[in-house]
Amino acid sequence: MSERKFTVLDLLDLDLKGHDSLNLCCIAGRRGLSRELSIADVNRPGLALSGFYESFVYARVQLFGRGEFAYLKKLHDEDRGDSLERFFSYQIPCCIFTRSLMPNETFLSIAEATGTPVLQTDLDSTEFSIRFVRAFSNIFAPKKILHGVLVEVYGIGILLIGDSGVGKSETALELVERGHRLVADDTVEVRCVNGNTIMGQGPNKLISHHMEIRGLGIIDVSQLYGVRAIREQKEIQLVVKLETWDQKKVYDRLGMENHTADLLGVKIRYIEIPVKPGRNLPIIIEAAAMNERLKSLGHYSAKEFNQNVLKWIESGEAQAAYYGNEDVY
Repeated sequence: MSERKFTVLDLLDLDLKGHDSLNLCCIAGRRGLSRELSIADVNRPGLALSGFYESFVYARVQLFGRGEFAYLKKLHDEDRGDSLERFFSYQIPCCIFTRSLMPNETFLSIAEATGTPVLQTDLDSTEFSIRFVRAFSNIFAPKKILHGVLVEVYGIGILLIGDSGVGKSETALELVERGHRLVADDTVEVRCVNGNTIMGQGPNKLISHHMEIRGLGIIDVSQLYGVRAIREQKEIQLVVKLETWDQKKVYDRLGMENHTADLLGVKIRYIEIPVKPGRNLPIIIEAAAMNERLKSLGHYSAKEFNQNVLKWIESGEAQAAYYGNEDVY
């Protein structure tokens, strides 16, 4: 779990849009909005309300749906306020009522007395639980800031890394010109979602789609090329290191070796592309992206090429072609 403290007030202030929105409002217990949320899950407190408190996970958000709401009404009709008092004796972070259900005055008064926030949403219990867990997975996901450029090429998220001045931004700009999309330039925030997926985005949404081009200055990609040329976030599926061509270094020419880079404990496919005048880097990166898509479909060009060469040698045609060539001395 992240060391960052996340409170009920932070939950209310989350700026989530569309199908991610939690649609929350506070109806009681505002004094306790500073209570910390430390577990990315919810609990349905039906058993606790009935008096069974063994294994009661009070540190979770307590979610009240139609079943729990009906039971609260039953407690109210039977004048069993002691059950609620015992329930609120635990340090509960907050209670959330779904489907815009409104608890009775007894429940609200005890919540106010104990400083326990009571929230309300118009979502049903299942949908709210899914959105809540998804939101918390993003909030508490392990993350780090990397120096690089993140682009989407043919649907593949590619993280370009390398020394400053090697041409990452210029390469990304040419890719945008060719119809691909920019996610972030210069600094990329990467986070591990669900333990096996690395998502990347700009650390600052206000400047993530701006690029620094040496000799030109700062440009706004979304203004120059339109919204089709940008994307807010993207899964990183390939890491490409651009490095100055080294004559003494042996570069991979067949693609048989499968190199990986470690990002927050997840292995991501990694390749090195040497940079020198005359090399068309955007086309090479496009080919790398299409090759990754082929691999995801089970087609490995280098392995298939190697197998075809072996079959050709075993068939005897290679020897016949060699010894039958009169130009061979």
